[in-house]
Amino acid sequence: MKIAFPVQQDQGLESTVYGHFGSAPRFVIIESETGSLETLNNKDMHHSHGQCLPMKALAGNIVDAVVVGGIGAGALMKLQADGIKVFRAVEGSVQENLECIKAGKLPEFAMNMTCAGHHGQEGCVH
Repeated sequence: MKIAFPVQQDQGLESTVYGHFGSAPRFVIIESETGSLETLNNKDMHHSHGQCLPMKALAGNIVDAVVVGGIGAGALMKLQADGIKVFRAVEGSVQENLECIKAGKLPEFAMNMTCAGHHGQEGCVH
């Protein structure tokens, strides 16, 4: 399975999983069967809120899943429409989250878990 992990800094498997899909500076993409790893910059980082284009962000890379701390409803729907599963990350590294997803311990994102914005004191629920 090919999995994308949004991250702030590229530290390979030790990278901390980022809290938001669309505004993550880069992605670590791992092929879980072979362990191959690549990092790419977010090609859609400076989009307007609610206008994320996930496949542009991933530079057209086809993945089977995304593991992230938070995601907006629009990005979630677009990824799901492309057949990509989106899982809610636990705090920690790519390695820790990779182990959790392999063990079936990460929940899939549902619409009621998505980010609705970051205005004022409300913030996100994640």
